[in-house]
Amino acid sequence: MDDMLSYSVYQKQVPFYVVLMGTWYATKLLMRLIKSLQKVCYCSLKANRHVDDFGGRRAYQRIDSLSWDEDELQSGKRLKIKCFPQDHRVQCFQAAVSTPRTDFVVTNEPTAITPEDAQQACGFRWKIEQLHREGKQVIGLKSCQCRKARIQRNHISGAFLVWVWLNELTQPMGQTLYQLKHGLLDHYPCQRPKRPSLKMTAA
Repeated sequence: MDDMLSYSVYQKQVPFYVVLMGTWYATKLLMRLIKSLQKVCYCSLKANRHVDDFGGRRAYQRIDSLSWDEDELQSGKRLKIKCFPQDHRVQCFQAAVSTPRTDFVVTNEPTAITPEDAQQACGFRWKIEQLHREGKQVIGLKSCQCRKARIQRNHISGAFLVWVWLNELTQPMGQTLYQLKHGLLDHYPCQRPKRPSLKMTAA
């Protein structure tokens, strides 16, 4: 991930400001790299991640055991994550993902933001994760066994074009991408006995 990020900045010079990450990327090395590149990151922390909420006056505690008052629910908490440098503090917000689940989202955003801003950033990240998950599970994104980079890029481009086309069909049909794909597979074995491409005659 750090190599890909550095390559995007220095070699490709991709213009971006925000990095969206899942819990598995919330490491000291990567978050310090993002800060050194003068980029902003939004990432979720696992509930058992240990943080400092008292400026070093108390022991680290799990992030899901923190107490929140009304002001902190609106403006967030200023936290230090365990094993991070003393000067590396992040703003933490509670983001309601679903009715029984709340994520803890941290960011190094220098300007004041609201919990809604943090939740919106997580919503963008979820859409990207959904794209990659559906790409692998539905349209065969990871099925290319070719070695040449050009052929691999063609396969990825074609797979994403299929994803865009299928997503346009899901809205008017009122189905998910998975229902649409498996519906085609269910339809096939029903039609083959009626109109077989290879006919068998009895002796």
